[in-house]
Amino acid sequence: MTTPNLTQDLLDRGIELFQQGHYKSAIEAFDRCMETALKHGESDLWDRAYCNRSGVAIELGDADDAIRELREIVLRSSDDENAFLAAYNVARYYELEKDPRRASFYARVARDRCQRLGRRDWLAWSHNQTGNLLIAESQFEEACTEYENALRVMPAPRSVPRALILDNLGYCRVVQGRHEEGLELLFESIRTLTAFGATREQARPRLSLCYAYLEIGRLRPALRQSLRALEIAVEHDDHGSVKNAHYLIAETYKQLGQDELAHDYFVRLQQRYYPDAPHVPDLLMAVDVRTLINLKA
Repeated sequence: MTTPNLTQDLLDRGIELFQQGHYKSAIEAFDRCMETALKHGESDLWDRAYCNRSGVAIELGDADDAIRELREIVLRSSDDENAFLAAYNVARYYELEKDPRRASFYARVARDRCQRLGRRDWLAWSHNQTGNLLIAESQFEEACTEYENALRVMPAPRSVPRALILDNLGYCRVVQGRHEEGLELLFESIRTLTAFGATREQARPRLSLCYAYLEIGRLRPALRQSLRALEIAVEHDDHGSVKNAHYLIAETYKQLGQDELAHDYFVRLQQRYYPDAPHVPDLLMAVDVRTLINLKA
């Protein structure tokens, strides 16, 4: 086996693990790839591995130190694939940091590079990313168009990335009142993630499913989904899902008439996220929190 083939094999293995939701194993593969590329002077492959590794780290909430290098790759790289990956990951970082201006800028850069490449999978990611930025601004109709485009061009009929897009589209459909369609999409998302053993990724579609059940008055299934989502989110340090799970669990208990449990979860939410606002639990007990939160924002 030649060294370039070894480096490429390590890169391909890391990508495969990432797409299956095995994030820590993917990082290990990318680290080995970077070491091999550095040893043999394969600068483009080092950049490619670094971009992919950073993408995983961003999803794990541990990529603050990577953003400067990613921005430099966007500027210096003559390789459109590396420039796309770097720009896409920077946009994703700023999306999670709630910085829509910077996220939109880098998302446009990524889309521009992607269109030159003709990579259907990356074009799907780009459409999904644009949808995420739209949904964060509550532009649900426009977001749906982007998610549908993503599903249409994505080559893999069943994969973890496709399941995450199904969750996004399913949530949008529920918000639009298209409950049956939304439920079907969310069920498919969770089935796919379960089949791939991607437990960490299930927290968000389960919260979407809880929201859908609340919308149609199926309170017991809503509670099961939100409690399971919280369990997964806590286990995998998914802080955004932990926060949303507290909102939805409390709201479900409230609608079940179990006000003491509802208030307890609102207190936990307040103590963790709003420590200087002791009035929050009483305020949330007086409103329907579904009118206050956007699960994808």
